[in-house]
Amino acid sequence: MIIGLVTAVAASACYGTGSVLQAVGSRRSAQQEAAKGASAAGTTQHGGPSLSSTAKAAVTWEFMVGTVLDFVGFALGALAARMLPLFLSQTVISANLIVTALLSIKLLGIRLNRKEWMSIGVVCAALVLLATAAGHEGSGEAARSTHWWLLAITVVLMGGGWIAVHFLGSKAAILAGLLSGLGFGAIGVGVRILDGIDPFDLPTMLADPALYAIFIAGGVGMYLHTVALQIGSVNGATAALVVGETVLPGIIGVVWLGDTSRAGFAWMAVLGFLLAVAGAVAVAWFGEPDAHSATPAVEKDTPEPTAVA
Repeated sequence: MIIGLVTAVAASACYGTGSVLQAVGSRRSAQQEAAKGASAAGTTQHGGPSLSSTAKAAVTWEFMVGTVLDFVGFALGALAARMLPLFLSQTVISANLIVTALLSIKLLGIRLNRKEWMSIGVVCAALVLLATAAGHEGSGEAARSTHWWLLAITVVLMGGGWIAVHFLGSKAAILAGLLSGLGFGAIGVGVRILDGIDPFDLPTMLADPALYAIFIAGGVGMYLHTVALQIGSVNGATAALVVGETVLPGIIGVVWLGDTSRAGFAWMAVLGFLLAVAGAVAVAWFGEPDAHSATPAVEKDTPEPTAVA
């Protein structure tokens, strides 16, 4: 349990730091494009970021370092998902919201208001309750049909997210964050039920639909998260991601995979889970109005583009 918690906390730190660095890279890239008069080329007709602008954001050094941290966080999160109940591992990993909020103060020049600080405090209290109430993780054994259902649902959610971002444009920040969170949650479920891990058997692993659900959820989820960071509040997008990667995997873990709380502590687990989700939603709600008002601290010295008469 202790090793699993430490692993989940480390994954949370990697994800939180990675999100802020990716936001810095995304916003620096957007400002450079605007300075070149390329803002129109960087958006779709619906006001969202184009694939080319997202690709340009992805090659900034900040974004690449953030992506490396995400991969490290993924590996640590996958390990934690095998060692802890999903409602605990996913929620602890989702505490990257706190890391994101604190680092965004320094790196993005964002000032958190009192309601955001209170919401973060609620999330912290919820994590304490969950850690106290958590029991043993389930076996992870699931019917083969469950593996196929996971792949099918992942394809529908990620494909729907890709389409929605295209048509909603600049209004899709919270939705993109939520769907990216569902994608990362699908990774947690997939890692738990994946065949061929223990003992390691590569042919068995390659034949498991859950493996391809993990790849699809990871790739498209990362794209949607990048879009959310480009067009919305970094704290709001991350909070929406928290809800997506916490709620559904937690429910699946308890209902289908045998995750349990300690005897007599079920009420505490439920309370902690609800508080964690409520706190994350509150951060998204209170933080979203400032989505375009904060100027990244790293870009303060960049000259404004000169208007052409």
